[in-house]
Amino acid sequence: MTDLLIVCVAAFAAGFIDAIVGGGGLVQTPVVFMTFPQLPVASLLGTTKIPSFSGTAVSFYQYSKRVKIEWKLILWIAVVAFVSAMAGSWMVSQLSNQTFKPIILAALVVVAVYTYSKKNFGQHEEKQLPFYSALARGIACGLLIGFYDGFIGPGTGSFLVLAFIGLLGHDFLHASALAKMVNLATNVASIIYFSSTGHIVFELAIPMALCNMAGGFIGTRFALLRGNTFIRLFFLFVVCGTIVRFGYDVFFKH
Repeated sequence: MTDLLIVCVAAFAAGFIDAIVGGGGLVQTPVVFMTFPQLPVASLLGTTKIPSFSGTAVSFYQYSKRVKIEWKLILWIAVVAFVSAMAGSWMVSQLSNQTFKPIILAALVVVAVYTYSKKNFGQHEEKQLPFYSALARGIACGLLIGFYDGFIGPGTGSFLVLAFIGLLGHDFLHASALAKMVNLATNVASIIYFSSTGHIVFELAIPMALCNMAGGFIGTRFALLRGNTFIRLFFLFVVCGTIVRFGYDVFFKH
């Protein structure tokens, strides 16, 4: 019961973080791995996808009531991300993702410096792209970030938020809402993959999902009430946390 309580608290925190800028896996995944080291890695990864999906679904529902969703655009991006995440989940069993972590670490440092230095980055909607131009950019994002989510995982929501701001011209609030929809698609892909191989521990996944949903509900309310400035600061906090996590993996974990 103590172990279950620990991972449920982590799931709540992950849901809260994910609801605002993504990156809740930085909290949830390491805690689950430390608490249940006796379980196979694939089972732990598969189990965490259930609460991740649940919390993201609650967040997206709340965002959709307050933020305009470009359904025609986002559904295409989500479909591409779904297929790409499935490919990434398969690829992780074929190649070591350690090769790519130094590259991701460097990219995250650039993201943090750029976001900090550009005080107006993501503070308002800067441009209205023609539909097919936005679609092409969105599909490229879905393809790359969807694969990343299936292959490596942590920080996917933050990368989606950054992509929707930098490439599609949205503010942090709208980018967070759209990122939730795409993240739902990548989570579904991973759930299908891991469940088909019997790697989901439902005794853990279900209570964690309830806690993640609660965290997602509260986190979304915070984001909607506080607006873009709050989300920008939270985004920087999560990106810095991701840098620390990947820095540890790259330089100290062997």
